[in-house]
Amino acid sequence: MVCDPSTNWTLVTEFVLLGFTSHPGLAHLLFGLFLVMYAVTLVGNGLIMAVVWTDPVLHSPMYFFLGSLSCSETAYTLVVIPRMLCDLLAPQRPLPLASCATQMFFFVALGITDCLLLTAMAWDRYVAICRPLHYGALMSHQICWGLVMGSICGGFVLSSCLTGMIFSLPFCAPNHIPHFFCDIPPVLSRACPGYGTIEVTVPTLVAMTLIIPFSFIMLSYACILVASLRMGSTQRCHKAFSTCGAHLTVVILHYGCAIVTYAKPKRSYMEGKDHILAVSYTILIPMLNPLIYTLRNNEVKGALRKVVSRGLFLHDG
Repeated sequence: MVCDPSTNWTLVTEFVLLGFTSHPGLAHLLFGLFLVMYAVTLVGNGLIMAVVWTDPVLHSPMYFFLGSLSCSETAYTLVVIPRMLCDLLAPQRPLPLASCATQMFFFVALGITDCLLLTAMAWDRYVAICRPLHYGALMSHQICWGLVMGSICGGFVLSSCLTGMIFSLPFCAPNHIPHFFCDIPPVLSRACPGYGTIEVTVPTLVAMTLIIPFSFIMLSYACILVASLRMGSTQRCHKAFSTCGAHLTVVILHYGCAIVTYAKPKRSYMEGKDHILAVSYTILIPMLNPLIYTLRNNEVKGALRKVVSRGLFLHDG
């Protein structure tokens, strides 16, 4: 820590993440639980990426976006969970500001990338159901790659802006953060007073980053609903919605947690409580996403059965 004589503030040069608990027994229990959940996440996303890239039946824009989302979510969890697991075994290790900024940058970049990929998936479903005759032109191979690369670039550009603004602030003591990773609300809560413009700008920019894509997704599904009701056939209507159910479920989980967490001012941050919600969007939802897409999609289930059968055949051989 450094004392600033001009303001009489005690500035911090590192943070200490308090994590979940200081009780060793509970920490070891949480370590085992989160390790199992993380393993399920890696296996689930790995299987989805494998079947999407190898099974010709899944070589379509919808599954191309699904494979890209699984890849992004795997990287997203790698930014947070390994460090969190280590902290459960060796708690309260100092974290330099540069390391904290790096973790926040990649976490926010990949989180925004996920949001934009979910938006691209909603556009794909809108075109498939509402403009089927133009699907080949509007969802060509080049356009799909452009949407994925645009989502990645958008995530990293917006993250650089947000992280740069946050870490341009001085941080005052105490340097203890009641959280398990360098998330925006807890880090911003440690900013020294007197920088109200940035403290208002960051939550506003985050809220816009979430609300604009979410509004586009909801508008897409409103158009899909109207188009489905106009089909007349109950079977065709059910088929149209069956391809959207898994995606809509993931959208509600992903955006619901993100909006509740980030679309609020700094003063609304509750120390020691908001990190419980963070468990859902860093550990639970990435674990559930592959299960949701697998259980609600017959084509993915069929491709997984092929992979498993092929593996068993090779093992027996």
